[in-house]
Amino acid sequence: MTIKDITNHIEKIAPLAYAEDFDNVGLLVGKYSTEVTGVLVTLDTLEETVDEAIEKECNLIVSFHPIVFSGLKKLNGNNYVERVVLKAIKNDIAIYATHTALDNSNNGVSAKMGEVLGLQNTKILLPKKSIIKKLTTYIPKNNAKDLRKALFEAGAGNIGNYDHCSFNIEGKGSHKGNEHSNPTIGKRGELRFEEETCISVTFNSYLEGSILNTLFKNHPYEEVAYEIITLENKNQNVGMGMIGDLPEPMSEIDFLQFVKSTFKTDCVRHSELLQKNIQKVAVLGGSGSFAITSAIRAKADAYISADFKYHEFFKAEGKILLADVGHYESEQFTKNLLVDYLTKKFTNFAIILSEKSTNPIHYI
Repeated sequence: MTIKDITNHIEKIAPLAYAEDFDNVGLLVGKYSTEVTGVLVTLDTLEETVDEAIEKECNLIVSFHPIVFSGLKKLNGNNYVERVVLKAIKNDIAIYATHTALDNSNNGVSAKMGEVLGLQNTKILLPKKSIIKKLTTYIPKNNAKDLRKALFEAGAGNIGNYDHCSFNIEGKGSHKGNEHSNPTIGKRGELRFEEETCISVTFNSYLEGSILNTLFKNHPYEEVAYEIITLENKNQNVGMGMIGDLPEPMSEIDFLQFVKSTFKTDCVRHSELLQKNIQKVAVLGGSGSFAITSAIRAKADAYISADFKYHEFFKAEGKILLADVGHYESEQFTKNLLVDYLTKKFTNFAIILSEKSTNPIHYI
């Protein structure tokens, strides 16, 4: 079992293409070809995390937050980031981070928050743009059915709750090969007209490599005519945050006590009480003030996230109850999510949940 075998499965629920542009995800330390002795799953990678990996004979740390975020110019051990990287390298321990790739997954951080709260009828709060691509190609009519089938099997043609989606136009294509060509249909130097089908399918951007391999493998022409464009459409199954309904409405005080207990926090900072029941709830793990307006627009009664600044509580404007549970607290269940997922995939392999709390914030 190599690191690549492990990360391939992680990237099925958190493709690296889902990550935000500012982020630093993937294998940060180590080589994909390294054989894995054990996997330690954590929220953050600190020196004590590396020590725990050494103690438990795990040479791969799967961390939610990336220890290397904005780049390293030196490795002198002058700060905690450099010390972690040095210790990991010295002890042949690889570090892999998921961060916003998992944030944007519909089975990721916010989905787990919704699960522990018991939310029902959940959907993405902020669907992500520009991660849907469209392939258009032209193929002899008799080969169209087989190509469509192969593209669907490779993951193309999924739109929301529908699959096997495509658009097809029949027409007549032409080609004439030069002296260097080796046409599979027709002859070199001959102008040929062929009954063709124009096939268009959409796919998630991270599938582009496999979609193109499938196209070339199943297309009869020596030169395949195709185009790929990135769409501005939002992907309703990928994006930040979740919104759903509590099984039963709760008073604001009962709701806040429930949130405090569920997220195991000593403090919930909240906006002004509105004297109304709470049932529709939006959630977003980590720093989520940017989604306050979206939560209001989605008609959420309450929005649970973290790192709200003083002036951002004014954005509630009497329309929503804002609840800040703390950054670590909002994301704490993420490592359980990853351990459960990997344990199901690798039943005879050591997938270990880190016992260390990496929360840097304490309450008195």
